[in-house]
Amino acid sequence: MALPEELFEVPASRLDSFVAQWLQPLREWKEDVLEAVWTVEKFLREGRFQGERGLDQDVRVLKVVKVGSFGNGTVLKDVAEVELVAFLSCFRSFQEQAKHRQAALRMLRREAWHCQDLLGLGLQDLRLVQGALVCTFQNWRTVEPITVTIVPAYRALGPSVSNSQLYPAIYESLIKAGGYPGCFSSSFSELQTNFVKHRPTKLKSLLRLVKHWYLQYVQAKSPRTELPPVYTLELLTIYAWEMGTQESENFELDEGLVSVLELLQDYELLCIYWTKFYTLQNPVIGAFVRNQIQKERPIILDPVDPTHNVAEGYRWDIVAQRAKQCLKKDCCYNGEEPVPSWEVKEARDIQVTVEQWGYSDLTIWVNPYDLIKKLKDKIRRLRGTFDQYLLSFQEPSGTRQFLDTHCSWAYYGIFSDTRICLLQNLSPEIQVFVKNPNGGSHVYVLHPNSLILNLKQQIEDKQGLPKNQQQLEFRGQILQDWLVFRNYGIQNNDILVLSKKTAREAPFLPS
Repeated sequence: MALPEELFEVPASRLDSFVAQWLQPLREWKEDVLEAVWTVEKFLREGRFQGERGLDQDVRVLKVVKVGSFGNGTVLKDVAEVELVAFLSCFRSFQEQAKHRQAALRMLRREAWHCQDLLGLGLQDLRLVQGALVCTFQNWRTVEPITVTIVPAYRALGPSVSNSQLYPAIYESLIKAGGYPGCFSSSFSELQTNFVKHRPTKLKSLLRLVKHWYLQYVQAKSPRTELPPVYTLELLTIYAWEMGTQESENFELDEGLVSVLELLQDYELLCIYWTKFYTLQNPVIGAFVRNQIQKERPIILDPVDPTHNVAEGYRWDIVAQRAKQCLKKDCCYNGEEPVPSWEVKEARDIQVTVEQWGYSDLTIWVNPYDLIKKLKDKIRRLRGTFDQYLLSFQEPSGTRQFLDTHCSWAYYGIFSDTRICLLQNLSPEIQVFVKNPNGGSHVYVLHPNSLILNLKQQIEDKQGLPKNQQQLEFRGQILQDWLVFRNYGIQNNDILVLSKKTAREAPFLPS
């Protein structure tokens, strides 16, 4: 039997044939694996299990769903690892699943050891691993052992599963259930499978290619490192394809691979989410998701479970390093020329609705990493004026703040559609933000020729900190009371830092 080719030695022009020959599973092998899996499914469907303490006396499996690579059609050749989700009758809420999952797993393990069909299939080992029952089979049909993972879950979606938006109450109950991120994702596993299963065949080839690279050249090289799960790479690949090809079925595999590798190098900017199954218009869901996407990046929210940032807590720096190495290999080159990548941004464009006094609203699309100045310039062009404007923004549950022209939308955590107010600034005065020692900030309005001491007086009036105890800094320089703002080049919307002088620094001033 011929040895498989090394991906790094395959020219970019031959990646399609590489996937077909070395990554696409043989039908006979796949059928042998699925025959073994069918026996496990039969054990689950037909069993009436005796519940342990805390469970019903008679526990039934309501439905079994094949998920992961075998479920969504992206399985790799000779990777005999199958995941099944078993929806149990004893789980009637997310809370019950969390409370009784370990008891349910012990019950399934006990019954499996007494199942003659599973023993006859070559059952060798049963282990409880992170909320799942892992079964290992070894028989004459397949050279490599077959691993079947069983995950018990609450049937949150009911008997019929829609592939469109769900009732908001489902996600409201998920959010209110709490628990660690992703602990209830298995309840949405049918949607996870469908999210990939119905994609074009060419995209599934790209998914196989990316997964092969990740398993062979990242995970295998760092087996003891906390690396992102394969599912995270699948979602990132789907996002790159959606953005880079506008969901076309005709694209080049090499360009797709290069685009994913380049995105991985910019992991600190990733903020990716989908609203296929829920809406941000719902106040509970909208507030929760907006809070999620304002957290530290990388962010890749599970499209079916917004409580789970599947990119959180892993060594992305190692993944980025391996991606950089791969981009130098033959698989990313056409002869001497590097393969071009798709134009894929680290976050989706968002819709900004601009409210204008005396004018109709403007709707403008921006990217979260664009400078806010870019939108102001566009407004001036649309109005045909050179007027100065202030942009005011307020989170649904936050305080109103002005947006700094030289900052990006991402700086303010704005990664979803939003509304802002446009105010015309006709006054020669400027506004400055004063960042307080506790991390908050206040806005003050002054003339550029005002003394620094005048601002300190305003701070004392507003915040109660005596002006002789205040120290103001701008870009690392301590501001002197007898100089004016113009001396320091301070402009509209600049940020000053306020701190309290120590007893030694504070001068004695008579009251």
